[in-house]
Amino acid sequence: MFITYAVVAALMSMVLLASAGAKFTRPKRLVDQMSTLGLPYGMLPFLGIAQAAGAGGLVVGLWWGPLGIAAAVCLALYFIGAVATHLRVGDYEGAPPAAVLTAVAVALVVLRSATL
Repeated sequence: MFITYAVVAALMSMVLLASAGAKFTRPKRLVDQMSTLGLPYGMLPFLGIAQAAGAGGLVVGLWWGPLGIAAAVCLALYFIGAVATHLRVGDYEGAPPAAVLTAVAVALVVLRSATL
């Protein structure tokens, strides 16, 4: 179970860091999506920091299990919020990727909890 956690956490961390990087570089596509979702432009750095912190927590969670669990729980809540935000404005194309990431975060909670 620990090896599965390590592989999934590493993959999720790479996805999170790529997404966080996009939030810091602010490509036009992402800025347009944020305005569609009704999120203020100034929210992008906060979202990027949250994703980078989640990625770091998952990696450190390889050595300190409780932090990995806490990071995965926070990421699940983050992506539940993303799903809700997409659905709130009727963006049905943006909700499924966030839902998949929610499911991965929940799986990480289960995997790391099973290895304590």
